[in-house]
Amino acid sequence: MEKVDQYIEKIKNWKEETLLLREVCLECGLEEDFKWMHPCYTHNGKNIVLIHGFKDYCALLFHKGVLLDDTENILVQQTENVQSARQIRFTSAKEIIDLKSVVKTYVFETIEAEKSGLKVEWKKTSEYEVPTELEEAFKNYPELETAFYNLTPGRQRGYLFYLSQAKQSKTRFSRIEKTFSKILEGKGYNER
Repeated sequence: MEKVDQYIEKIKNWKEETLLLREVCLECGLEEDFKWMHPCYTHNGKNIVLIHGFKDYCALLFHKGVLLDDTENILVQQTENVQSARQIRFTSAKEIIDLKSVVKTYVFETIEAEKSGLKVEWKKTSEYEVPTELEEAFKNYPELETAFYNLTPGRQRGYLFYLSQAKQSKTRFSRIEKTFSKILEGKGYNER
């Protein structure tokens, strides 16, 4: 695919590794696409894996990796908030070559999970912890609480992630102040 070729041509790091991972994906019979500014591989229109590079590693991201058995214990959850996706990380072309058969097994397992209709059980918004600072703001401004719980679950989660990423209470309060009017307007924290 032309967009993937252009992507690979432009990347400065992980070029050889990206080409190897591309080869593995195509050998597994996946269709090549370009989504989220990265090579993405699909089966019957369903996203299976994505290749992406970071500073210290490149990775093959399994969109529904949480459904895999991970018999080799190599899947990584990128952050604690990622519910479904899992990565296999590589720091050299040799690692990809050495793990090629394992990677293919994981890809085929993902295809089978997709074919069988397996679904990821998403965590409900109510299962996320509400920061103490937000609860305090709700007590002081009942209209904020009403507006917050009238937001879509995705927007609520967005605010909960954004607020809980702050390490200091002072920062969480500051973020609440900055987003107060957006919540009242029914907007997500990154919406204009």
